[in-house]
Amino acid sequence: MDTQELSAIALVCTLTPSPAPSSSDLLARQILDGLAEHNVSGSVVRVVDHDIRPGVKTDMGDGDEWPAIREKILAADILVLATPIWLGHPASISQRVLERLDAELAETDDAGRPILFDKVAVVGVVGNEDGAHNVIAQLFQGLNDVGFSIAGQSGTYWVGEAMHGTDFKDLDKVPDPVAKTTATAARNAAHLAKMLKQNAYPAG
Repeated sequence: MDTQELSAIALVCTLTPSPAPSSSDLLARQILDGLAEHNVSGSVVRVVDHDIRPGVKTDMGDGDEWPAIREKILAADILVLATPIWLGHPASISQRVLERLDAELAETDDAGRPILFDKVAVVGVVGNEDGAHNVIAQLFQGLNDVGFSIAGQSGTYWVGEAMHGTDFKDLDKVPDPVAKTTATAARNAAHLAKMLKQNAYPAG
């Protein structure tokens, strides 16, 4: 089965609404560009632009816009979750996404498997302080817990120096180590997604 049949959805968890520039959005799009090199189509959702109600159900009712985003996640093979670091932690928007994904633990497919099995997750992190590894670890654990698979080295990040004011989106050029890491994350995620598409996890 060709990777041309694969798709990705990037959830950007910046606190900044559109159309303002966002470093998290930029990194997410760079990950999607990397995936596109492996024939994976992609789209972006800036989560803060939508009314995502707090809760752990697939639909919290009363204007909740999560169900539409959920449908995009379920239709995709790869989820890209991009977040800034705030106060040493993932942005609150990314935590909201994980909380809403918690509902999928109760959802199964026709074979009785968790509905998010056979989907792959990639994480992108930006910030002006250290802590990217910790943030990636937190998000990977939550994503894996609800069923996503994590490919080797599929977290990518950029953080500026401590007390520094430059944002990722303001750099003249993406640093080579970041570009290389992003390319690796995209390549490995596409490969794993292709493998799972061809040979799904067995039912329990």
